[in-house]
Amino acid sequence: MNRIKLLPFLVMLLFSSIAFAQVAVVTISGNVKNKLRLSGLSYVNVIARKDTAFIAGTITDEEGRFSLTGIKPGNYQLEFLHSGFRKQTQTLFVGSLSEFLEIPVIELEPQEEKETKIEKVVVTASKKNEVSDQLDKKTYSVSDNISQSGGSVLQSMQNLPGVTIQEGKVQLRGNDKVTVLIDGKQTALTGFGSQSGLDNIPASAIDKIEIINNPSSKYDANGNAGIINIMMKKNKQTGWNGKIGFTYGTGSYWVRKENLPTIRPQYTITPKINPSVSLNYRKDKVNIFLQADNLYTETLNKNEFVTRTYDDGTVIKSQLKRNRNTNYLTTKAGIDWNIDSHNTLTVSGLYGSEKIIDHGDQPFFNGDLSQRLRLWQFLEDELKTTIMATASYQHKFKEAGHLLNIGFNYTFHREDEKYFYDNYLPASTGTDAFKLLSDEQVYDFNIDYVKPLKYGRIETGIKLRNRSIPTNMNFIPGINSVLDANAGGWANYTELIPAVYGNYIFENEKWEAELGVRLEYVKIQYDVNPNHPTYKSDSYNYTQPFPNLRLAYKLNDHNKLSVFYNRRVDRPNEVDIRIFPKYDDAEIIKVGNPQLRPQFTNSIELGHKYNWSNGYLYSALYHRFANGTITRISSIVPESTLIYAVFQNAGKSYNSGVEMIWNQKVSKAYSFNINGNIYRNQIDAFSVENLYPQSNIFFANRETAISGNVKLNNIFKFSMGFDAQLTAVYLAPDIIPQGKTGSRFSMDLGVKKSIQNGKGEIFLNATDLLNTMAIKKKIQGNSFAYTSNDYYETQVVRLGYSYKF
Repeated sequence: MNRIKLLPFLVMLLFSSIAFAQVAVVTISGNVKNKLRLSGLSYVNVIARKDTAFIAGTITDEEGRFSLTGIKPGNYQLEFLHSGFRKQTQTLFVGSLSEFLEIPVIELEPQEEKETKIEKVVVTASKKNEVSDQLDKKTYSVSDNISQSGGSVLQSMQNLPGVTIQEGKVQLRGNDKVTVLIDGKQTALTGFGSQSGLDNIPASAIDKIEIINNPSSKYDANGNAGIINIMMKKNKQTGWNGKIGFTYGTGSYWVRKENLPTIRPQYTITPKINPSVSLNYRKDKVNIFLQADNLYTETLNKNEFVTRTYDDGTVIKSQLKRNRNTNYLTTKAGIDWNIDSHNTLTVSGLYGSEKIIDHGDQPFFNGDLSQRLRLWQFLEDELKTTIMATASYQHKFKEAGHLLNIGFNYTFHREDEKYFYDNYLPASTGTDAFKLLSDEQVYDFNIDYVKPLKYGRIETGIKLRNRSIPTNMNFIPGINSVLDANAGGWANYTELIPAVYGNYIFENEKWEAELGVRLEYVKIQYDVNPNHPTYKSDSYNYTQPFPNLRLAYKLNDHNKLSVFYNRRVDRPNEVDIRIFPKYDDAEIIKVGNPQLRPQFTNSIELGHKYNWSNGYLYSALYHRFANGTITRISSIVPESTLIYAVFQNAGKSYNSGVEMIWNQKVSKAYSFNINGNIYRNQIDAFSVENLYPQSNIFFANRETAISGNVKLNNIFKFSMGFDAQLTAVYLAPDIIPQGKTGSRFSMDLGVKKSIQNGKGEIFLNATDLLNTMAIKKKIQGNSFAYTSNDYYETQVVRLGYSYKF
């Protein structure tokens, strides 16, 4: 709590400016008919006015249909005029929730009077409103994040409001149960129902990032903390166009804590190289696109110092140092074929290759470092290959925004790992190895239908997923082996999920409403090697509804209140139930659990937004409560100091808090943003049984803590095309099952300049300027405790250049 008192100090440093995702302009469509013949009337003049002022106009086509584009939210009067027919007017409210509105059929009555004189019809476009009225989705441009340019997607996310990074995982409001999508789809690049690989995807391939704290029923029900949607770059300008870029950086300039004796040197002055290219060609009905990025990095991936203390007085000190070389190549290409004005077909493919080489050292000493108990050195050689093929068809009905989308997505993901260990003990030396091969195949098929209404829209659809992951772990024990060779073998994971959803959105001048439900059937089967010493084949299935509700009231033009509710689920991923022990730490060994079950979460939120001409204040109160909380539980077995961290369902947990974002544009040259999030976490008392390597019971008392974070930023726009960004992030201490995490603080700085008449750009940035970021944990188990301080690489300086043509 004393550290939380430091939060006001950080207000002097300020966080990045953002814009909430919104519908800035709307298309109004409808059909005009002859009242007597009920046939469509062509060449009817349709005019939109606001307070008698002309806003936009058009004429109906041969079937009597019309569309008015570029209409800003507000109150309008529509006029329908045609020679020989009586003039008709209609009032219309245009909201900000739907991009398309379909008004009921307009019937004009014939007359014998003189023709009505029609004023000149002009179609106008509207400038995008910079401040959104929506509270459920926030969209951020990656190019605006100057201080993190040239890094990975994970690094670019850590400065976003409400987002924190904990041990390589994204958290929303302190919760890591986040579903990560790419272009609205779950992929093997980021994990199906989980998140992975974000630290290796180049940010240069990304256009925007969406944060959805309260997803509607059209999204998969997985991910109780919310959804992060990563949108990749894609250009549709006419002719040839594209962008090339190159970034070079270095990191790990200092040895932040001296290595323990007998360990090999850690990486310093590590290089980061990121070339990228984006090409696009559009002519007539065809658009062809290509995006390629390669990110090569050398990184001090882990540098963790651990002190373990046992009830019998034994103290063991160790250091896990991991020097990592990574090369990540992503290539995406495809074609859009506009068959005609109503039908479009898109076919695309993605190839990703991630090569990881780890050189690790882990010495173990007694409490005063006078005696080395063990030295564990390893080499990891891992290759991850991803291939995706996507086909999507869109049919546009005659009404604007009336859509039918059909999609098919196939993903193949291979994980090929090889580990080699040298185990130096006082009386012996041994060499062990293992090989893991996992081939994941996923088939997704979906149909989505959208029907615009006068005051909102209807969304509905179906989705079918079939997923299989055969895995084989081959342990290769050497002399004096410490591996559990009996725990190897094969395992097959299969997943079948059909789902159907419906969602209704309504909006008028004062009220907004969104009501939906998703019905999912899930069948999971996990078959394991029958000779496994602990685990047996297991399965589960369920049929569950996942409702969502949002109700909003507009107090006036500047104030809006919203209430959210949704129910979501976190299904164990295949890695969470994987039966094989993982030896990337020699004495804190991670193991999956086939008996793991889904975690169901209910969430409620009250949001308020007050906006003015140059800024806004967004506030939210939220509460989440979960059953079957999924987490790792660490335990020991008799006559051994090894710690086994096994996934378990820990019982009930609660997360309540308040989030605020203040965004202000002070002048053309300066704007700022402050984002603060304070929450209370609670984990109820629970008792679980760890089966591996032998049965043992763990019991924990209820834990509670108040934590939070503050992100602050200054954005400067200088003359001569210079922009600058200074960010600061403070994360308060928090609780985790069995323990606590310490506070963290970092500052980032970035500068960019537009050159070559706006076609070129050069940037220079530095992350963690003060070199203060470190992960600190305290874990309390039955009969033992340990503290951990991880001084991994966080300080990086990058210089980059890009050119658009």
